Amino acid sequence: MFGNLGNWLNDRFGWRGVWEAIFLRKIPHVNWFYALGSATLFVALNQAITGILLTLYYVPTPDHAYDSVMYITTQLPMGWFIRGMHHWGASAMVVLTVAHLLRVFFYGAYKFPREVTWMTGVILLIVVIGFGFTGYLLPWDQRAYWATTVGTRIAGVAPFVGGWLLRIARGGEGLSAVTLARFFGTHIWVLPAALALLVGIHLYLVIRIGISGVPSKDE
Repeated sequence: MFGNLGNWLNDRFGWRGVWEAIFLRKIPHVNWFYALGSATLFVALNQAITGILLTLYYVPTPDHAYDSVMYITTQLPMGWFIRGMHHWGASAMVVLTVAHLLRVFFYGAYKFPREVTWMTGVILLIVVIGFGFTGYLLPWDQRAYWATTVGTRIAGVAPFVGGWLLRIARGGEGLSAVTLARFFGTHIWVLPAALALLVGIHLYLVIRIGISGVPSKDE
């Protein structure tokens, strides 16, 4: 029964070819450092799942943001666990992304023909940092408020465009309900869309071009 269904689906979608290209492709001899990319992807999936669960109860307004976070943490069954997974997952994702890029750099895997793969990875690091920055404000407590004040002020001192960047980030001169809504929207819509697109391109290039092996002493 399942074999016939699989054949029927394969005739229409060619899923077996996709499966073989992704999971049965030949790879060179590697070591555990090559698992950093897969670990980063796993943490990204954790962030997506736990983030979706958190948005079911989080209220992105100055009057209710902190209270909703406290409700998730202290009253919602397993809420503390889900929030903890998301909180520490954010730090792990930054660390793993940096470690993955450092591995690629020191192993020389950014060279021809993998330059575009490297560039998408660098942009992904910027997106990951953006996730951390925009998500830090969402609890709307004193630490988040003043850290975001300082962070946005750093952008404001950029030559020529600093004032414009500051107003765009804050939605005005100071932090307000507009800032919180802007950071929340960026955190759950803009950055995830960018992440999904870039990860798709990155994985396509990894599958199509392949990965480089561990450099030998002669190289």
